[in-house]
Amino acid sequence: MTKTRKRSAVAAKPINVVVDLSHHNEKVDFVKMKADGIVAVIHKATQGLTYVDKTYATRQKAASKAGLLWGAYHFGVGGDGSDQAAFFLETIQPDGATLLVLDYEPNLTGPTMSVDQAREFVEHVAEATGRWPGLYSGHLIKEQLGGVFTPDARLSKCFLWLAQYNGPKPLNIPPTFRTWTFWQYTDGVHGSEPHRVDGIGLCDRNKFNGSLAQLKRLWGVAGK
Repeated sequence: MTKTRKRSAVAAKPINVVVDLSHHNEKVDFVKMKADGIVAVIHKATQGLTYVDKTYATRQKAASKAGLLWGAYHFGVGGDGSDQAAFFLETIQPDGATLLVLDYEPNLTGPTMSVDQAREFVEHVAEATGRWPGLYSGHLIKEQLGGVFTPDARLSKCFLWLAQYNGPKPLNIPPTFRTWTFWQYTDGVHGSEPHRVDGIGLCDRNKFNGSLAQLKRLWGVAGK
């Protein structure tokens, strides 16, 4: 009798190699950060239609010099999503190796971006760059899409970056997304350890749902 071997795909264990930063992280040393195992940085660039993070440009250069992958995010607010996307892209002038993300969460200082405005934002980015951005969110996207079982035609093309500080893994993924891509498991205070990174201190840390090679493919730098 011939024995048939069953092959099963073994999912890669999530890797803890990504941080996200903004001007609120006052002291940043990218060389020390890389030595501590960090591979990629996603940094706040813009908010609304007028705000630009004053540390973005200089940190982008320093991170690139240190050999780190670089990403940029826009904090969405209530208002035209397409106009916000245009402001974001004009400000950062992204190249093909800049990961792009919409930060979709409650705005504590003004109107919160609606889900329709989020759709406008991501579609504009896709039309302008040829690639869909990621969507960072926590309970807001779960509230908006958690009970919707038909995948959203536009948001489903984005990768999901979920913020959730409890439990051993992300839970209650909205049906629009097949799975999570990044998981912000701590804000430096809440969530499981580790909370720190050399060169930053307490900070937002994120796990990537895949291997290092898959992370590089997401960034568009596979084989480099």
